[in-house]
Amino acid sequence: MIQPHGGKLIDRILKGDEKREALEKAKTLPPIKLDAESISDVENIATGVFSPLEGFMGEADFRSVLSHMRLASDLPWTIPIVLDVEKGVAGKLRLGSDVILINEGGDASAVLHLEEKYAYDKEEIARKVFGTTDAAHPGIAKVKGMKDVLLGGKIDLIQESPTPYVRYKLSPKETRILFREKNWRTVVGFQTRNTPHIGHEYIQKSALTFVDGIFINPVIGKKKKGDYKDAVILASYEELIRNYYLKERAVMAILMMEMRYAGPREAIFHAIIRKNFGCTHIIIGRDHAGVGNYYHPYAAQDIFEEFPELGIVPLFFRSFYYCKKCQSVVNDKTCPHPPADQIQFSGTKIRDLLVKGEYPPAELVRPEVAKIIMEYKNPFNE
Repeated sequence: MIQPHGGKLIDRILKGDEKREALEKAKTLPPIKLDAESISDVENIATGVFSPLEGFMGEADFRSVLSHMRLASDLPWTIPIVLDVEKGVAGKLRLGSDVILINEGGDASAVLHLEEKYAYDKEEIARKVFGTTDAAHPGIAKVKGMKDVLLGGKIDLIQESPTPYVRYKLSPKETRILFREKNWRTVVGFQTRNTPHIGHEYIQKSALTFVDGIFINPVIGKKKKGDYKDAVILASYEELIRNYYLKERAVMAILMMEMRYAGPREAIFHAIIRKNFGCTHIIIGRDHAGVGNYYHPYAAQDIFEEFPELGIVPLFFRSFYYCKKCQSVVNDKTCPHPPADQIQFSGTKIRDLLVKGEYPPAELVRPEVAKIIMEYKNPFNE
């Protein structure tokens, strides 16, 4: 099976006596309350999703990721994983001490072993990670709302936060066992934040032709206005898999993480995460992790040329559409017919039809999937 990123799957989950001791000690430690997105980062570090990270980045890794898209060790890494706090909070914390990280419900989530406190430039993050300082970009809005000081240090997870989607949740350790039990030597990962249309099914099954299994891995967490709600994504994919996939060839599990909409940098980040889950391949489509017109449609594919040692094979899919004459999904290499015969897979068009209460045509969305989406009064984030 493919090795985790950096060669070791991180496991920083406290168990047994260590967990009980941490819960008792938590009562005396200075607390920092985190939002759901930061708690997801904590859990992804602890369960190995973000291997080889063992905690929030120190300054050397942070600066290296911003400037070189690599950790200080030279290992590819493109998105800073950091913990921001107010100056007043940081000033009260001693280096070398422990801090308790609290979730939104007020429960002790993890212990942070504080190693560093450092300042940073928000505009530098915006320019280098997102390639823009435009406040209309959802990633820039997030950066501008960050607090002034970053804390670095390893974490130990005390307990995972509750989620209504726990039955879809698998750690990298668990997916690797599952893939092994299925005798999958090659696995293609599919990242999604949308409900499936026929085009998605086309690229998934095209990729599945060349590997043993597909790992459909929807991002569950904070998304921008107009994106599908998490429950809708999961219900629609369950319906698609139930009706149109071989049970022994497809698995779905969630990735609890916010979308950052960082385009090409996030494509590499997503590939690293799926490598940690045990995928040997990842599907990278047009405008992967993009938003608006901030990135060239194929920038998320071109960036892989900079990381030949990444260790997971990207499968690139460019333009494809439904051809009325071919009566199938095709691309510009396989279809000789003019644009008048093409039906494009437009997410905006599909959304507009759903908002009007109209079913998208079967050439765009499976009727069973459309029915699931239509059962929700409002399937979109507001």
